[in-house]
Amino acid sequence: MFDKILIANRGEIACRVIKTARRMGIKTVAVYSDADRDAVHVDMADEAVHIGPAAAAESYLVIEKIVEACKRTGAQAVHPGYGFLSEREAFPKALAEAGIVFIGPNPGAIAAMGDKIESKKAAAAAKVSTVPGFLGVIESPEHAVAIAEEIGFPVMLKASAGGGGKGMRIAHSKDEVAEGFARAKSEAASSFGDDRVFVEKFITQPRHIEIQVLGDKHGNCIWVSERECSIQRRNQKVVEEAPSPLLDAETRRLMGEQAVALAKAVGYDSAGTVEFVAGQDKSFYFLEMNTRLQVEHPVTEMITGIDLVEEMIRVAAGETLRYAQDDVKLDGWSIESRIYAEDPTRNFLPSTGRLTIYRPPEEGSVDGITVRNDTGVEAGGEISIYYDPMIAKLVTHAPTREAAIDAQARALDAFAIDGIRHNIPFLTAIMQNPRWREGRLSTAFIAEEFPDGFVAPAPDGAVATRMAAVAAWIDYLEAKRKRTLTGQMMGRTLHVSRERVVMLDKQRFDVTVDEGRDGVVVIGFSDGASYPVASGWRPGRPVWEGTVGDVAIAVQVRPIVNGVFMQHQGASAAAKAFTAAEARFVELMPEKKVADTSKQLLCPMPGLVKALMAAVGQEVKAGEPLAIVEAMKMENVLRAERDGTVKALHAKEGDSLAVDAVILEFA
Repeated sequence: MFDKILIANRGEIACRVIKTARRMGIKTVAVYSDADRDAVHVDMADEAVHIGPAAAAESYLVIEKIVEACKRTGAQAVHPGYGFLSEREAFPKALAEAGIVFIGPNPGAIAAMGDKIESKKAAAAAKVSTVPGFLGVIESPEHAVAIAEEIGFPVMLKASAGGGGKGMRIAHSKDEVAEGFARAKSEAASSFGDDRVFVEKFITQPRHIEIQVLGDKHGNCIWVSERECSIQRRNQKVVEEAPSPLLDAETRRLMGEQAVALAKAVGYDSAGTVEFVAGQDKSFYFLEMNTRLQVEHPVTEMITGIDLVEEMIRVAAGETLRYAQDDVKLDGWSIESRIYAEDPTRNFLPSTGRLTIYRPPEEGSVDGITVRNDTGVEAGGEISIYYDPMIAKLVTHAPTREAAIDAQARALDAFAIDGIRHNIPFLTAIMQNPRWREGRLSTAFIAEEFPDGFVAPAPDGAVATRMAAVAAWIDYLEAKRKRTLTGQMMGRTLHVSRERVVMLDKQRFDVTVDEGRDGVVVIGFSDGASYPVASGWRPGRPVWEGTVGDVAIAVQVRPIVNGVFMQHQGASAAAKAFTAAEARFVELMPEKKVADTSKQLLCPMPGLVKALMAAVGQEVKAGEPLAIVEAMKMENVLRAERDGTVKALHAKEGDSLAVDAVILEFA
């Protein structure tokens, strides 16, 4: 077994690998760029080596720097994590030449499976069912259009060396093919250094299901379990689960056997994932193989008890696979939510900045429910423009799917992040979505359930009642504390008014707060009901955790003038509590007018202007592309929302813009 390994990655996956290595008694070496000098993975590792500037192309993607870091520290092996160099055939070859072990598959398997075009050819040869498509390299937009028309719309344009949703576009028409080809090609070159793009038929209402495989260097290979990854946005997975609610035992076995047949055909000898697109009728087709550890691997670990990182390390050290196919047993259900630094209310555009608050829910197992949080950040850390915007992966495990979803919803409510925008409200809303809870999924789920984008819903029904009760409880607690301190200074007792008018934005709740020996009871609401409220919350804490009635809940609370901003189960509202007299005056206050920006194109995220497609005096139609802004390795096309004439340009190609910077102005 190795004495020391280097992790050629950053963030949460670097921390994840370090945890397993530490448990195995293996020392670790971290590498870091200028932007990651104070990162969590650097502090966690036994040693750390600086490898260059913030840009990945000058640090994490430079093979020579990784090899040199191994030589300097005496690391015997390298775990690549995912992304960066994990699927570059040249990387394990360079390590082997330097006498360093690659904790991953052999270069031949990477060459056969890591390239999406070649992998489809290998899958067809291994008699694995494949999606109709053109497996050659496409040279031009015109070539792409001709192929798409032959295959039939819709089609998927995909980077051959891609992954993580980069370099992928769905096209429903000739115009979309031409534009999608340019964007996919550009993103592929930027993210992977390989701009080859291919086209395949896009299956309507598909489900994305993948099979985890494990192989060793002695010819053994098993499939571990499936994961369903159908909840996606722009081909980027958002929520994953294991097992899949679609599959029955027979379909699971058939998919597993095909995955193993493909892995054996290329001599696969590590952890890898064979991805399938599945129809609602349980038909399935080979999509691609990822020759690395997947972001969503924790859900497989939770339902099988197998540490996939440990198995990768043991296999790389030459050990025989410790599991036979019959040894793999599935236990319960697991859900994973990817928490991103992005603004779901602004078309999920990336958000950068410093994490002024980062307080994840407590990890551990209680009453059969397990919460796990894989992360690589901490309070005070910075989310930069240089890397993927993932903050954490929140994972729950329970005996049933329903219980795992409920646990995930509670954990999301208890996850406090501030300083940047994030997608927790959106993830929480998904957990409450009836279609999600019923398991009626497809990769079009987000587009169909949130066709106009995400707007945090106003509190309603039981959610509104619970939030109002908590707001009344908080206001009563703070008023009592203030009057107690003032009364002590004055030498007399000051009483707290029990009547409250709680406003959740514009919803009004007239309640009474009653305090007795058993705690606080909030009485009133539309039905005159009484709700005992109990919590150990103290002012300043970002999450209120306790019970309202007999329901245990978590509510995110952020101080605002005269109240708190609350988020609970995907709903959000500014909550303010007043006496009856105060409420009458508040109703007379004029509302602030929002500035009119309808004649401006604003930069929706911090980013680099890659292209401007408009000129002063140009007439544009709604939907026409106006600019391309690159942020976090993704190119975002900004389009005109209505017809108009360009009056002025306030930015040029190559400019680095802040959020809401004016790009151009309409007459």
